[in-house]
Amino acid sequence: MAHTFPRRHLLTAAMAATGGAVLPATLSGPAQAQARKILVIASNQDIPSFDPHVASGYSSAALLRNVYDSLVRVEGNPVRVLPHLASSWTVSPDGMEYVFKLNPAAKFADGTPVDAAAVRYSFSRLLRLGKGNSWMVAGLIDDNSVTAVDATTVRIKLVKPFAAFLQVLPWQWIVNPKLVEANKGADDAQTYLRGTIAGSAAFRIKRAEPGNLYEFERVANHWRTGGGNLTGAIWRIVRETSSQRLALQRGEAHIAVDLTSEDMVALKDKPGVKLVIEPEFRTFSIKMNTEFGPLKDINLRKAISYAFNYQAMRDTAGFADLMVGPLPNGILGHDPKLAVYRTNLAKAKEYLAKSEAAKGGLKLSMVYVSGLEQERQFGLVLLDSLKQIGIELDIKAMVWPDIVASAKTPASTADFYPVYQTANYGDPDNIAYAAYHSSRNGGWQNPVYHSAKVDALIERGRAESNEAKRKAIYQEFQQVVVDDAPDIFGVLEKRRLALRSDVRGFVFTPVAANAIELFGLSLG
Repeated sequence: MAHTFPRRHLLTAAMAATGGAVLPATLSGPAQAQARKILVIASNQDIPSFDPHVASGYSSAALLRNVYDSLVRVEGNPVRVLPHLASSWTVSPDGMEYVFKLNPAAKFADGTPVDAAAVRYSFSRLLRLGKGNSWMVAGLIDDNSVTAVDATTVRIKLVKPFAAFLQVLPWQWIVNPKLVEANKGADDAQTYLRGTIAGSAAFRIKRAEPGNLYEFERVANHWRTGGGNLTGAIWRIVRETSSQRLALQRGEAHIAVDLTSEDMVALKDKPGVKLVIEPEFRTFSIKMNTEFGPLKDINLRKAISYAFNYQAMRDTAGFADLMVGPLPNGILGHDPKLAVYRTNLAKAKEYLAKSEAAKGGLKLSMVYVSGLEQERQFGLVLLDSLKQIGIELDIKAMVWPDIVASAKTPASTADFYPVYQTANYGDPDNIAYAAYHSSRNGGWQNPVYHSAKVDALIERGRAESNEAKRKAIYQEFQQVVVDDAPDIFGVLEKRRLALRSDVRGFVFTPVAANAIELFGLSLG
């Protein structure tokens, strides 16, 4: 990492941030008040990489949106697309060309202007690597699409229509070409950017202790004006949700982002605590390894889909509804009347009899994020459900980076792989493409599932500009996916966040809500 510091320094800062009595002897008066503007966020997810064109997942999004900038940003409920690096933009009548005027004040941390050439460079690197959030623009733009008209004007020509293009741009980060090129090495600077920031945002990483915490520090005299009074923030890894809850109650954390329904009930009416329970396009499904091992057998997948105790999952989830197919309720094209699997042991045994598992003695595996109690409980529901048809289940806790790594090949992917899919934009393409398109294979969102028919439907859906036609395409997509039974379609949980009452400026946004944006927040 670019910066490492003794843990003693961090503990002092954390105590100051949370109102602890112990402060460095050298801090007093205004300096002491300054130290108290450090926000502490409790999360159970580590951050596997700082590379803005490689990393994905909510913990990575939380880091990237605070140390890198994008052309536009999103905020509010309903979600609004707002200026960021681009102060304004125009769209051609056919929706195929976007012209962005950059804010001339924008500068990278080393003082280099954020110009149109940097925007072009960043999109080119994103497409070259084909990792991270590149799936959002893959097939929509190519290396000739982004043009630097002049220093502060960027033109982007789409290869094919995509109605949600502005909504995906907040997650396409702009890097400093000067730094990246100087450290390009043999892997396009992936080694360099894994632990170094080359961004223009209002915060930088002051300290990184993988598995423990990441400390943000506000950039002095930043080009972006306004915002809250935070001088810094700490992303603290707290594996157990009950520990997150207790840290919040004791004032040791200001925001907890992974709480269960039981935690939220326990926090109700607690002094100094504010609860956020809001609907969003967030699915939870248990993916099955359709490519390697026993679950390649569609009959076994259907047997498990019918054996699963959906009501037990719903009861365990608390603030949630059952999923009706692969898309979240209420999103464009979702079919609320779709015929989906529900608990039916007779049908489960019927399909089991058609499978190799009918011989008996089958033991399957499931992984879940260490400390994420909700996932562990869902695993227990699956374990009990499989017992009903004579199948054993081994449940293993793993830290998030190891789970991400395990998804790289079918052979290393567990039989059951639970995934939360949180929409970064309110369009069916977000969930459909990320969770079911074969180009995502090897990534945590869709480790193994692939279907030529499903791919074709997804590609038609994202290219179609007519809303009625798009709805029809996504309704067919849902039916084909359900028939293939690649997942146990689980629950749509409401977003559960808890904040200390002295956190000001928080605005709930139903996309990436647990990837907290620091800029507008204040303490006190």
